Amino acid sequence: MSGRDLICRGLVRTHGRRVVLSGVDVDVRAGTSLVLLGSSGAGKTTLLRIVAGLDRGTAGTVSLGGSVLSDPAILVPPESRRIGMVFQALELWPHMTVAEHIAFGLPGRPRGRRARKNATVLNLAEQTGLSSEILRRKPTTLSGGEQQRVALARAVAGDPKILLADEPTGNLDGTTGDQIIELMFDLHDKRGTTLVLITHDTELAEACNRVVRLKDGLIDVIEPGRRAKQTAAAQ
Repeated sequence: MSGRDLICRGLVRTHGRRVVLSGVDVDVRAGTSLVLLGSSGAGKTTLLRIVAGLDRGTAGTVSLGGSVLSDPAILVPPESRRIGMVFQALELWPHMTVAEHIAFGLPGRPRGRRARKNATVLNLAEQTGLSSEILRRKPTTLSGGEQQRVALARAVAGDPKILLADEPTGNLDGTTGDQIIELMFDLHDKRGTTLVLITHDTELAEACNRVVRLKDGLIDVIEPGRRAKQTAAAQ
């Protein structure tokens, strides 16, 4: 493992008597992609939220690059982790423009015209296929695919070491979903960002380096994805 890897050890999460995670160990090499599969209630979203710092494990440790992000005594806040997340519900705010959403994680959180003219915002808008006209609009006026692009641009604006995405194509039609998959992996490849996804999309799952299947809060199977198989075949 390298100095930028994500390492989860012995993660447990309980809600009263209900066990959501039951001692999960996951290693994600820096710059690779990993997908979490499993039925509803398997613990996938809880695992992502613990890594992001939005939830805290009952026991266990999360570390990134050798630094502990959470354990029974330590909890680094989400904004200090350099981890971006695309939520299943997107979490776009109706009072903010597209440009302001993308600028949310930038120093000073520029608003209005400053957000629309910000170099990082303009660069990410171009990379994610958002026009200058869309930057002025509110998310409620956008299509599902456009909203997903905004959520993705916002998540990577702060140049995160890790990008987490919970069902990024779940509410999209097949063609739009394919476009979002292509966009996510294009950003992943260009930036070298580690990618951890939850999906029921078989095509998206196969595109990753590794596939981890969760069942009843435990890791059931770990297997290589298409990227890992292609790399092995090329060697």
